[in-house]
Amino acid sequence: MKRNVLTLILVALGFSSCAQKETNLDLTTVKEFDINRYLGKWYEIGRYDHSFERGMVGTTAMYSLKEDGTIKVVNSGYKNSFEGKYKEVIGKAKFADKNNPAKLKVSFFLWFYGAYNILELDKENYSYALIGSNSDKYLWILSRTPKLKDEDKEFLLKRAQERGYDTSKIIWVEQK
Repeated sequence: MKRNVLTLILVALGFSSCAQKETNLDLTTVKEFDINRYLGKWYEIGRYDHSFERGMVGTTAMYSLKEDGTIKVVNSGYKNSFEGKYKEVIGKAKFADKNNPAKLKVSFFLWFYGAYNILELDKENYSYALIGSNSDKYLWILSRTPKLKDEDKEFLLKRAQERGYDTSKIIWVEQK
């Protein structure tokens, strides 16, 4: 129990620190965004390495709207392999800017929020997304399916590079 609380505190501090760091990245979010279309299950295809997901495979994020207008976030995956321990963490998200719905804040512990910027999104089908924070330490590639189409992966990598991200640091997540 103590270890879980410590992990949550470290995750929260990591997210909160990314919200305060200045960066030269292009963090412009998508212009059109419909939260209702974004809700549901997303598979993590790629990410930057960070302590709170280190060694995780089969990672997914599930987003659902709560009655109060906030978003329930359930991140889950397996430690080291699909036979490893299943882990799940529940958090919440809210809109960071009412004039820009593609800028969210996510929290997994108390009042510590981290930026969740939707940088790229398949406008037609909401089938893929590129997510960044306010720091060059965090980047995620998400897909509605466990495998992202090669052309979509190439597009997201190109856009990430154009925005200033080092795509050589992306860890490709094993999915079933």
